[in-house]
Amino acid sequence: MTAVDGRSTRWDDHRAARRTQLVNAARKAVHRHGPGVSMDEIATEAGTSKSIVYRYFEDKAGLRLAVSSAVVADMHDALRQAAEAAPTPLAALRAMVRVYLEMIEHSPHVYWFVTRTSIAGVEPADSAVPAEPADRRPGVVGTADAPLSAYLDSVIELVARPFAQVADVPPGVAAAWAAGAVGFVRGAGEWWLSHPDERPEREELTEQVTRWLWHGPVGVLHDTLHGAAPATEPATEPATEPATAPRPPAPTP
Repeated sequence: MTAVDGRSTRWDDHRAARRTQLVNAARKAVHRHGPGVSMDEIATEAGTSKSIVYRYFEDKAGLRLAVSSAVVADMHDALRQAAEAAPTPLAALRAMVRVYLEMIEHSPHVYWFVTRTSIAGVEPADSAVPAEPADRRPGVVGTADAPLSAYLDSVIELVARPFAQVADVPPGVAAAWAAGAVGFVRGAGEWWLSHPDERPEREELTEQVTRWLWHGPVGVLHDTLHGAAPATEPATEPATEPATAPRPPAPTP
C-alpha cells in the first residue's frame, strides 16, 4: 500500500479551501458589478492579484464553471428543503416556485452570470457577458453550461414528485410534464426579473404560477389518464403557507 504524503494532502486541502474562497469572492464581485465582471474586479474582491486567481482557475470560463457549480448546488438544496418541509404536494410545488423567485430576485446579477441566456426572450442587462468558444457546447461535461444542465435535470426530478403523487402517473409521464413546468417557471421568473416596472408582486406571481401548474398539468394528467375530474387541492390545504412555515434563506452571493 502506498503511504499518503502528508504534505501533499495538506496542499490539496489548502488548494481546495483557497478555490472556495475565490469562488465566494467571485460571487460577491458578480453581485456587485454585474455578469460582465472582469477578472481584475474579482481579484480585487478577493484581496489578491489576477495572477493568483489564474493559479487556481485556468481562465475565466473555468472560474465561471466553479461559480455556476456552487450557485446551482445552493439553489437545488434550497428547493429540495422547501419541498421536503411542505405538508402536501401542492404546498411543495408552491414552496419551490416561491424559493426560486426569492433567489433570483436576491441576486439577479449572479443568476444571469450562471444562466447567461434567457428562455423568456430577455437577456442580461449587461451585454458584456462573454460568449463560449464554438467547441464548448451547452450542457457538455466540463463546460460552463454543464452545472446548469445538471441543475435543471435535478429540479425536474423534484417537480415531478408532486405531479406523480397526485396524478398517479408513470415516472416518465410525470418527468415530461415536470420538464415543461420547469421551463414555464423559469420563463415566467426571467420575464418577471427583467420587468421591474411591470411585474406583479413576488407572492402574487408565486400563487399565479402555482395555480396554473396545479390546475393545468396536474389536472390534465389526472383527467386524461383516469377519466376523472381534474385534481384539486385537498380541503386541508391552506390558500397560502403559514407565516411560521420554514423557508430556506436565499444564499449570500
